[in-house]
Amino acid sequence: MRIIAIVDDNASERLVLKGLAEECGLIISAEGENGEQAVEICKSKAPDAIIMDVKMPVKDGIEAAEEISRICPTPVVLLTASDDEATIRRAADAGVMAYLLKPVRGEEILPAVELAISRFSEFKMLRKENADLKNTIYARKLIEKAKGLLMEKEKLTENEAFARIRKISMDKRKSMTEIAEVIILAFEKKIG
Repeated sequence: MRIIAIVDDNASERLVLKGLAEECGLIISAEGENGEQAVEICKSKAPDAIIMDVKMPVKDGIEAAEEISRICPTPVVLLTASDDEATIRRAADAGVMAYLLKPVRGEEILPAVELAISRFSEFKMLRKENADLKNTIYARKLIEKAKGLLMEKEKLTENEAFARIRKISMDKRKSMTEIAEVIILAFEKKIG
C-alpha cells in the first residue's frame, strides 16, 4: 500500500486526482496547493511519493521538486498540461522521476507512481554506490601515501609498511584510513 501526497492549486482537479488515486489503492496522506506546501508535506509526512502540478503559485512544481530533492528526497510525479521539451528537461534536471499529462486517466496513476518510486530507489542506490566507491578510492590513496612515507622515512618494505599500518589500526581500533591520515600528518609536520 503506497502512501502519497497530492499538490495542485486547483481544488477541483485535486479532488478528482485524489478520487482516482484512491480507486487505484493509494492512500493520500496530505494535500497542498502550492510548491512551498509540497516541500513542507515531504518534510513532515515523508510520503512514498508526491504527485504535483507544474504550474502553481508561490513556487512552481519544478522548483519544489528541486528543493525536495535537496532537503527531503522523495519520488516526484509531475502533472503537466503540455509535454514540451523544455519543461521535461527542467523536470528531469530537478529530479522528477515520472510525469503525467493532464487530463489524467485513472489507469495511468499507479504505474506512474510505481515507476517514480522504482527509479528513485535505483537512483538512490547508484548514489550510494558512487559515494562508497569515492570513499574507497580516497582511502586507498591515503593508505598508499602513508605506506610510501613509511617506506621512504623508515626504510621499510612495502609489506612491512602495510603490516605496520594494519597493526596500528587493530591496536587502536581505528580504520586504516584514519591511521594513514595520522601518519601523513606526522611526517608532514616533521618536514614543515
